[in-house]
Amino acid sequence: MLKHRRCLFNYLLAVFSCLILVSCFSKNKFEKDHLVFRYNEHKNISSLDPAFSKDIADIWATHQLFNGLVQMDDLLNVKPCIATSWKITDSARVYTFILRDDVYFHKHALFGKDSSRTVKASDFEYSLDRLNDNSIASPGSWVLNKVDSFKAINDTTFQIRLKQPFPAFLGLLTMKYCSVVPKEIVEHYGSEFRSNPIGTGPFKFKRWEENIKLVFRRNNNYFETSIDGNQLPYLEAVAVTFLPDKQSEFLQFSQGNIDFVSGLDASYKDEILTTDGKLKSLYESDVNMIRGPYLNTEYLAFFMETKVKPIQNLKLRKAINLGFDRNKMITYLRNGIGTPANGGFIPKGLPGYIKEIGFSYNPELASQLIEEFKKETGILNPEITLTTTSNYLDFCEFIQREIQKIGLNVNVDVIPASSLKDAKANGQLDFFRASWVADYPDAENYLSLYYSKNFAPNGPNYTHYKTELFDKLYEASYLETDPSERSKLYTRMDSLVMSSAPVVPMFYDEVVRFTRKTVNGLGINATNLLELKSVKKSKIY
Repeated sequence: MLKHRRCLFNYLLAVFSCLILVSCFSKNKFEKDHLVFRYNEHKNISSLDPAFSKDIADIWATHQLFNGLVQMDDLLNVKPCIATSWKITDSARVYTFILRDDVYFHKHALFGKDSSRTVKASDFEYSLDRLNDNSIASPGSWVLNKVDSFKAINDTTFQIRLKQPFPAFLGLLTMKYCSVVPKEIVEHYGSEFRSNPIGTGPFKFKRWEENIKLVFRRNNNYFETSIDGNQLPYLEAVAVTFLPDKQSEFLQFSQGNIDFVSGLDASYKDEILTTDGKLKSLYESDVNMIRGPYLNTEYLAFFMETKVKPIQNLKLRKAINLGFDRNKMITYLRNGIGTPANGGFIPKGLPGYIKEIGFSYNPELASQLIEEFKKETGILNPEITLTTTSNYLDFCEFIQREIQKIGLNVNVDVIPASSLKDAKANGQLDFFRASWVADYPDAENYLSLYYSKNFAPNGPNYTHYKTELFDKLYEASYLETDPSERSKLYTRMDSLVMSSAPVVPMFYDEVVRFTRKTVNGLGINATNLLELKSVKKSKIY
């Protein structure tokens, strides 16, 4: 009996000890969890080499690892980064940057006994040379189209000379393509630098199991501090998963397994938001929603060189612009997220945007224009085909129903995204859905879609819109150094485009971010850049 009691006592003691160990392990894991920011990337990541940071998934990842000469704040102001200051001389053609001398690359054995070294101006010379290297074939080579030359003057002075003035150039330099990389590391890994990145950013590369998980760790030698002088970043790590669809991603978010979801997808928009864009009560206690302008214009486009007679007619194009209610579309199809595009092509949030220069819902005038078109052309049953992808079918069907009410038959053709991309670039579609997300935060980027020298497939002018006056104003904007005067030129160009109606702006998008209540310091910006260096996570017990 005594032996049995001792065995029972030892068994209970062992169980109790295990419970303590499990409790301690869980608590430690939970305590460390507040130092890890977790998000999902359903589109996967193709490369961690900034020279290939074309898509938002790649940009979000490389932004944590790399820095450039300059950076952009949440208000789209260009700020110092590795460059502490700069001067613009020679009629706005020469940019001279003074670099910090305390920026170190992430540690690597190839750097020698100190396992690191400081960034020098020659590193920027090498990094920009890579963009021009045809053997590398960086999709960011266009960033240097207006650059004549660049060189390191000394270790802390870097100079870029432009072929012509370009007011948006500093903003363009904030792109991840222009990040600094170390020559010895890149040349050691070659094409495998994509999965062995070494940069200067707030986080350093730890592990990447492609399409499964990506992990970054805190860079303890990062050069930036907060406004209060605290060392950045605050997080210990960033962990990225790769669930393939937005619905699964939202489920993980709702269960607390990831900290952040970006954007509004049809699979969950009605689950989390009311029809007027507010968080539903079920999520109010656990979730924060932040939203703001996004430099993305969603629109329909006409191919101006088409042989389809209805599209050749200005009255018909204007009738389509007037014939559907953008406010109603945003309310029912976007749960109030987005701004109805009653202005021009330049989105809300950029200098040059004016809300009065576009089209507002006017079905009576739209019907009148269709009747005038019928009398002028003798086409009694006008018909056009709108080509789209499945993701935007609901928008196109909404417009189809509304436009048919004013006397114009619209057929909707759904094709794969890759097919639409190729067909619109080669002038094979008469009327199609498209969107334009800014490469850099300047209205010139939007207006480049209407410059005659940018005809697709060699440029972004998919409509083949062309007027001599627009071209003159567009070229004049390069020479205008006064921001307010340049903004006026942008507005005038946008107004000129809308008077010809080669496009039907539908809405200006918004950045929408959902985070757990434990996440603090995650801002929002009109380029939808994910900035994690100032993010903190609070503990919950």
